[in-house]
Amino acid sequence: MKGAIQVRELKKSYGSHVVLKGLDFQIEQGEIFALLGVNGAGKTTALECIEGLRTYDSGVITVNGKMGIQLQSSSLPAYIRPMEAVNLFAKWNRTKIDYAVLNGLGIKEIEKKLYIQLSTGQKRRLHLALALIGNPDIIFLDEPTAGLDVEGRLSLHEQIRKLKSYGKTIVLASHDMTEVETLCDRIAILNNGKIVFCGTASELTDKVGRKYFIHIKTQQGNRTFETENMEDALISMLGELKQKEIPVLDMKVNRGTLEQHFIKMARRETE
Repeated sequence: MKGAIQVRELKKSYGSHVVLKGLDFQIEQGEIFALLGVNGAGKTTALECIEGLRTYDSGVITVNGKMGIQLQSSSLPAYIRPMEAVNLFAKWNRTKIDYAVLNGLGIKEIEKKLYIQLSTGQKRRLHLALALIGNPDIIFLDEPTAGLDVEGRLSLHEQIRKLKSYGKTIVLASHDMTEVETLCDRIAILNNGKIVFCGTASELTDKVGRKYFIHIKTQQGNRTFETENMEDALISMLGELKQKEIPVLDMKVNRGTLEQHFIKMARRETE
């Protein structure tokens, strides 16, 4: 695949505080790529440098295509109406309005409202619609489903997958690990100004180890165990409880989630 974005030795400091310490990664054309990081890791700074919204100290950023950006903290004039904003952005971009995209995001339902009257979720949908005006090749989505209800989230996920099917490259920043795992082809974890992992969710699982979490409910309370060998752990724990004559009321076994793997990777690099 052709690289949509290449980042090489990207460095950025705010005074004496070094935020980015030489980032190196590539985002392929047509993939959904997530940049993850704990608070203060440098994720927002990295994205703003790539988007051209912030200057950086050194390094090389190559963007192959037109960008559309949906910021987490976007805002519009209080008394503008959604379609007025759409028409204004279309004129700026010298492009026609794609009403199929607007309808898919539910803009028709809110077109007569003032911006100040929109809910958080409605504003998020409008901001995404504005980001898509001009038919960008690369789309940056910062917390795109924040404030959306379940139906709105599912609808937006469907729209994101449709954009990918059209060959669009999507760069996603999200704190919702279920969303990331569901949508993204690859993820990069940024911690302390460096990329500590870049690959698929399955590769992250392999790197941190395939853990099982065993949850056992007894009359004496709930207990959770973490193990790599589920069979031996179950035999040992159940044998111990039976020997102590402690009845097991319920039991659940699951694999580690992407969120647990992400946290473990971040902790591993800082310990």
